[in-house]
Amino acid sequence: MSGFQDNHAERIARFGLFELDLAAGELRKNGVRLRLQEQPFRVLALLLEYAGNVVTREELHRQLWPAETFVDFDHGLNTAINKLRETLGDSASSPRYIETLARRGYRFIAPVQHAPTSGSRVEAASGTALPEVRLHPELEIPIPRRSLTRGLFALVQIMYLTFYLSALFRLHAVQGIAESFLSGWKAAVIVAAVMVTAGVGIPLRCYLLSAVAFDYRRLGEKFQRIFLFILVLDQLWAVAPFLLIHSIGLGTAFAASAGLLYVPFSERSLIQMAYVRPQAQE
Repeated sequence: MSGFQDNHAERIARFGLFELDLAAGELRKNGVRLRLQEQPFRVLALLLEYAGNVVTREELHRQLWPAETFVDFDHGLNTAINKLRETLGDSASSPRYIETLARRGYRFIAPVQHAPTSGSRVEAASGTALPEVRLHPELEIPIPRRSLTRGLFALVQIMYLTFYLSALFRLHAVQGIAESFLSGWKAAVIVAAVMVTAGVGIPLRCYLLSAVAFDYRRLGEKFQRIFLFILVLDQLWAVAPFLLIHSIGLGTAFAASAGLLYVPFSERSLIQMAYVRPQAQE
């Protein structure tokens, strides 16, 4: 442990949303300092030093619990690991950061980057220079260019507008298709559902398209409020390919419907990436 502090005292270790600053003796999440006792901090620092490799219990005992220290090592180590997992939001059964190897030790399994405290550059643990990557505070993925996410979101809205307008322009064809496999009032219900949902969907898509085009800064907040409505609307239109089953076949209709079922969730992810919410102070 002392060697790690001596050789890397001017470095910061970054993983996921977290960074461990050895010089300051701090663990931070999205720049917010987390409370972490000294011993769990030292255990984390040692695991980060050997990220990807097994750190045995014997090595942890030798470096962090010297022979002259009269403590229950097993209890102390287990307490430190449990505290670390609680702080990092990790779990022993499904680890993202700290993996337990029964009767052997522990291994830090997340990618780790080391950077000078000046922030001039970031190096991967292997020693290869990498650009510093800003992670999304909720999705834990690198934040892409906003022009890309906004553009993709706009294309989705245009796709749905095309669906709605095509269905309304060819309403008689939709009615004929519905009557070919449904009888009487059931076919009329399908046609009415197409008209109502398209009539509601057109102004909704125009609003979302104009909001993202003008980069309305509260779009992320507004979208979250109406997401449940959008989800229901999009799930209803996800069955639309089955109206073309005689033309495209059952397999193609099923594949298209499965893809459309995912679209509202991709819309939400695109909005989250384009309009990152400021993090609340912990």
